[in-house]
Amino acid sequence: MGDVVVIGAGQAGASLTARLRAKGFEGGITLVGAEPAPPYQRPPLSKAYLLGDMARERLFLRPEAFYDEQGIELVTGDPAIAVDRKARTVIAAGREISYDDLVFCTGATPRQLPASVGGDLEGVVTVRTIADVDAMRARFAPGARVLIVGGGYIGLEAAAVAAKLGLEVTLVEMAERILQRVASPETSEYFRELHAGHGVTLREGVGLGRLTGTGGRVTGAELTDGSSLEVDFVIVGAGILPEIALAETAGLDIENGIRTDDRGRTSDPQVWAAGDCASFPWQGERIRLESVGNAIDMAEAVADNIMGADKPYTAKPWFWSDQYDVKLQIAGLNTGYDRVVVRDGGAARSHWYYAGDRLLALDAMNDPRAYMVGKRLIEAGKSPAPEAVADPDGDLKALLKA
Repeated sequence: MGDVVVIGAGQAGASLTARLRAKGFEGGITLVGAEPAPPYQRPPLSKAYLLGDMARERLFLRPEAFYDEQGIELVTGDPAIAVDRKARTVIAAGREISYDDLVFCTGATPRQLPASVGGDLEGVVTVRTIADVDAMRARFAPGARVLIVGGGYIGLEAAAVAAKLGLEVTLVEMAERILQRVASPETSEYFRELHAGHGVTLREGVGLGRLTGTGGRVTGAELTDGSSLEVDFVIVGAGILPEIALAETAGLDIENGIRTDDRGRTSDPQVWAAGDCASFPWQGERIRLESVGNAIDMAEAVADNIMGADKPYTAKPWFWSDQYDVKLQIAGLNTGYDRVVVRDGGAARSHWYYAGDRLLALDAMNDPRAYMVGKRLIEAGKSPAPEAVADPDGDLKALLKA
């Protein structure tokens, strides 16, 4: 067996290297990460870790000793800076690392505010790495005024943590409603009411004009509706972009991420990609998924294919978000929906997305039963009658047998 080099020591990279060893791969494995920490979970950063409810070590996907025990060379704190596909080498940590197969698991990077609107002021932060959260934690003092730019899940999760810690929270979303890109109006309304009930000021249909500061530090914001507010710091939650710079420089095909086939192979047959950075074919279209589930599943599929399985990767999209005491679980992709069926069980609620008679996805709020049943239905290609879904007294499990 040859040697495998994996660029990116996040969820996908860690999953891929562990899978190779579990499947009996005997060649050399090198896992290269830009951050000084070993591979860790990102979702808790904006929730439990930021709240102080999770210790740093609990973020780590595996004990550091695991990599030595498995014969995986873990290179941290020193990113890969170049790839020579002809020579099949990667330059990282001041040396050339040879490979027979190379995998990009480079993930994604947060969108930044440009300097022209004050994005370079001290006190403007993002939530993506342990270092990000460690640096901003001291700012989360009761009574501090925080502006959150972006009403997607990252922004809403940060707002929930800030509100729970007693901060004065204002969130601005340039679109007409929060979660507009990813969820139905019904789901947006649910979370709008949830946040308002916890004292968060939501400003929808309002963008950031520019940030203002004193002595290089942010102190205020001017919004597109002409209003202004004083702030102590700003969290930018305006989405993420696939990390493709190194792959693009290496000459790989790019299409909303690093373009792969259904095996995870890029335009170079010896180079693969998995996780947030990869775009792949799915149900007649090309998609890129930003989720822990996809990072794990695609990485393991690529590992199997490096080992010769030659099997297509079939994504089963699922996502989650924790805000206050609400756990949102999402199954499927709602792209193209034309109807939302609401199942209202009081504390448990779910929104089911249909395109005609076909069930595409669902959002389940504190309703794990609906989530589990809906996920199984979607993966099986079954579409129950909307009337049966909407009945809160109906037997959800019976839908699986229909």
